[in-house]
Amino acid sequence: MDAQGRGRVENIDPADQWVLNPDTGEYELRLSPSAPQSAVPGPRRRAARAASGAPAAPEAASGSRTTAPDRDAPEVPGPRRRRGVPEEPAPGRRGRRPAKSKSKAKKVLLWTGGIMSFVLLGTAGAAYLYLEHLNDNITSVSDDGAGTGGFSKDKAINLLVIGTDKRTGSGNEGYGDSGSVGHADTTILLHVSKDRTNATALSIPRDLIVDVPDCPTEQEDGTSEVIKGTQGVRFNTSLGQDGRTPSCTMRTVTELTGVTPDNFMVADFNAVKTLTTAVDGVEVCLAKDIDDPDSHLKLPEGTHTVQGEQALAFLRTRHSVGFGGDLSRIAIQQQFLGSLMRKLKSNDTLTSPTKMIKLAEAGTKALTVDSQLDSITKLKDLGLELGKLNTKNLTFTTVPVVDNPAEKVKATVVLNRATAPTVFQMIKDDVSFTEVKEQAQASKDAAAAAAAARLKGTQSAASEVRVQVMNGGAKSGSAQATLSWLQVEEGVTKSENAGNAPAALSRTTLEYGPEQAAQARKLAAIMGLPGTALKPGESVTNSQGLPTMTLTLGKDFKGAGVSLTAPTTVPDTVDKSTADKVECAK
Repeated sequence: MDAQGRGRVENIDPADQWVLNPDTGEYELRLSPSAPQSAVPGPRRRAARAASGAPAAPEAASGSRTTAPDRDAPEVPGPRRRRGVPEEPAPGRRGRRPAKSKSKAKKVLLWTGGIMSFVLLGTAGAAYLYLEHLNDNITSVSDDGAGTGGFSKDKAINLLVIGTDKRTGSGNEGYGDSGSVGHADTTILLHVSKDRTNATALSIPRDLIVDVPDCPTEQEDGTSEVIKGTQGVRFNTSLGQDGRTPSCTMRTVTELTGVTPDNFMVADFNAVKTLTTAVDGVEVCLAKDIDDPDSHLKLPEGTHTVQGEQALAFLRTRHSVGFGGDLSRIAIQQQFLGSLMRKLKSNDTLTSPTKMIKLAEAGTKALTVDSQLDSITKLKDLGLELGKLNTKNLTFTTVPVVDNPAEKVKATVVLNRATAPTVFQMIKDDVSFTEVKEQAQASKDAAAAAAAARLKGTQSAASEVRVQVMNGGAKSGSAQATLSWLQVEEGVTKSENAGNAPAALSRTTLEYGPEQAAQARKLAAIMGLPGTALKPGESVTNSQGLPTMTLTLGKDFKGAGVSLTAPTTVPDTVDKSTADKVECAK
């Protein structure tokens, strides 16, 4: 900036004063010594800024630190030099722009995934900028104890993302049911693996017949009311119907899949339009011309960028694609989300402070989150965890279903009992739906190979197997029931009931000494135990004073004769796609 420009505040773009530090991945405020410090936008000033189109006015001189009397003007740190970051060049001298590094690229990818943690039908971001200010934008409702208590950085993450058909605000008169209280129109259970190498986005059809359980629900006056459950109803009635809140949808998902969500996020029609506009549109692909009077989508074959009203129409179209039902619309939505992720990863949105502010403002205003996720800090932490994911390892799939056999006119679907349990079990067991070729996965594969090797080799006769059975968290009576089954049905006569284990276990285990490896392999074959359940160690002494193995039935035990070997591959009949590939709607 020349001498004349340095004294003119109106020529300074506040966004240009924020510089990405490649060592930390955070934006830092960098000002020349005579430049005034820009203000932080406050939530109550948005309307004025939008009307004028002008940047925020400066509030503090260079080198000073603003004191925020209230949340309208949060504190902005003055320019500080971090360790390893060079000082700014003196006025009148041009500094050399640092070369791009791999570290910076990785941070950009991290932010990309972080923003994706706040998407269902659009996108939102909890950027690092103005974190405290953005807290005022967040709307949260109680999870009513239906979740796990919130995600953990050292565990797999299960995030329930819900899109409702509630027609709030103007401009939505032509969409959805005019009398809808806001049903679960679109629901995705996003599972992110413990090692963050892969994720599965499981779409749940709105017309799937399920049992909605009783739902303890916090009322507006702070009291709690149990909303009675209903059996054999559409999944979408788990929200809105009879006053049900998103926590009831959480309970229904747990009942259906066996997976308890950690957190939820909810978006309505307005959120779709606001968020897609904030990212300057999303590219979609059509394999044929579409003219859908119901969704108001009219587009020719080919590639298009949609946002706002048109994006909502795209996501709600179904009669002009596929078989014209809700399952066809799910495929459209999955294509949209994959495209959105690719855009955020490839364009310059995440390196632009101005665009990041725009995303942060839109995202925090558009979504409703649960009470365990009610601050920008928590949202940012979640985003950083999800940001470790590579899009090629994010699989989109749908709960396997078949037409409801009880209906002559097909309107609803029911679970495909042949394949749905496998899909649910793979998510519960944190098994990737894609082939992950990364170091963390290589270690996991090596451990799996070592476990599988324990099952290989000679097996003793059933009559030679000596084992004591203990209950370590299974249903009461499981140890005796298993003992009876082993003795009567399988010929394992040298077995006995050892009562309750000292501590509960999440998974069933079989511990044995080196001399009992052949017996362990035989019992594993009889019980359907995976190699991971076998624990080489020491044998104990049974009531006859002979060495014996210890079978401890954990919380995963399903009953005598029910195999515990978890599935490792997705059935061929289950449709799936990954977020890194372009899919065109047919």
